Amino acid sequence: MIEKIFKAYDVRATYPQPLNEEMAWKVGHATAQYLKRSRQTLAPDKRVKNENTMVVGRDMRPSSPDLAKALSDGIRSVDFKVIDVGMVDTSFVYFAVNHLETVGGVQVTASHNPIQYNGFKISGPRAKPIGAASGLDDIKRIATTLRVGQTGQKGGYEEVNLWKEYRAHVHKFLDLKRPLKVCIDASNGMAGKMVPEIFFNVPNLEIVPLLFEITGSFVHEPNPLVESNMDMLKAKMREVPCDLGACFDGDADRCMFLDENGKTIGCDMITALLAKDFLSQEENKGATIVYDLRSSHVVPDEVKAAGGTPKRERVGHAFIKKTLAETKAVFGGELSGHFYFRDNFFADSGAIAFARLVSVLSAQDKPLSALISPLTRYAQSGEMNFQVEDKDAKIRELAEHYKKGQIDYLDGITIDLGEWWFNVRKSNTEPLLRLNLEAKSVTQRDEKLKELQRFLGEPVHGH
Repeated sequence: MIEKIFKAYDVRATYPQPLNEEMAWKVGHATAQYLKRSRQTLAPDKRVKNENTMVVGRDMRPSSPDLAKALSDGIRSVDFKVIDVGMVDTSFVYFAVNHLETVGGVQVTASHNPIQYNGFKISGPRAKPIGAASGLDDIKRIATTLRVGQTGQKGGYEEVNLWKEYRAHVHKFLDLKRPLKVCIDASNGMAGKMVPEIFFNVPNLEIVPLLFEITGSFVHEPNPLVESNMDMLKAKMREVPCDLGACFDGDADRCMFLDENGKTIGCDMITALLAKDFLSQEENKGATIVYDLRSSHVVPDEVKAAGGTPKRERVGHAFIKKTLAETKAVFGGELSGHFYFRDNFFADSGAIAFARLVSVLSAQDKPLSALISPLTRYAQSGEMNFQVEDKDAKIRELAEHYKKGQIDYLDGITIDLGEWWFNVRKSNTEPLLRLNLEAKSVTQRDEKLKELQRFLGEPVHGH
């Protein structure tokens, strides 16, 4: 049964079947056991201050308190101490793990999934993500052998409020030069708690709140990547003119932005804009910027123009975070709305992304649309899905047909043909290929899409 709840990057399923308190206990016990074992042979200088302590946080889902308690009991049954930071956004847990120097942390959340889902985002020391290739498979293996019961061990338990420290940390990234009015859609999620704690009572910042109520249900799905979930925010901005709109996902680690006209801004455009800002700071001269390979070529263009080093990486926070840490990159961005910061322990943060964007905007006397418009110089297709049974054969066919292009296999296949390029990736879970294409002009983009559809068929909607 337990295999069903483990995914590539986290643990996630519907509650109470197959995910319930018993499973939560097993995940807690197995995670603590894994962290304990994997660090036994470490040299003292590689250790963290609190090797036998873990942070536990949770989101606002009705099932989260019970799951967090069972998870904590599981962790404590390995004689680990639990520091419970309460109901927080996911990035708060990354902060707490680093601030308290614990061996790891778990956030009980199902992020942007519907309310009947829940799950666990697990991190190790310094909040490094634990995914399938970096420990999650081991945790799954341990969990499958467990029976819930007394182990004769019980670590300590303490509830700690770190909002003051977290606010101070995020505020290091906030610097408002002029008054701004911002509309924020919290999606009835953790931003409903995080935004008031961090961004209320900030001079020069007026916030128009939308769906800040934490009710245990969602008015719209808490996934800002789906354009229709931004409809309420757009309507609010027509009613109350603002300088910027922001929509957070359920656990508030991701954020999507709208300009003053209520137009959605692609996250690669935000990456390009913030990259330029970070590279203009004296201490970041020549730094690396990491970006997901679906991003517009405008990202590497802007990074190079600002004297930085662009680094393409495969999609997924485990890969981006790892590359950030290895290259000591100052900043990284993904199309999914995750933004990563060197000075945030190389972790992603919706709150910091918001803080930086309003800071950049306030330093200019132009509206946001005017900052973005020079970046939209290429024509993008956006991500399109195609139903393909034999995904590998189709990728080989594309490679053969476009063999004159520059080809790489960092994530799926990317083929650059000079005037235009495209990437095709396989879905992990479905018979789908995902296409992203970019060209110099709209005409060329449409023409090349038609050309590729001869191989891929008609796009499927609803993913």
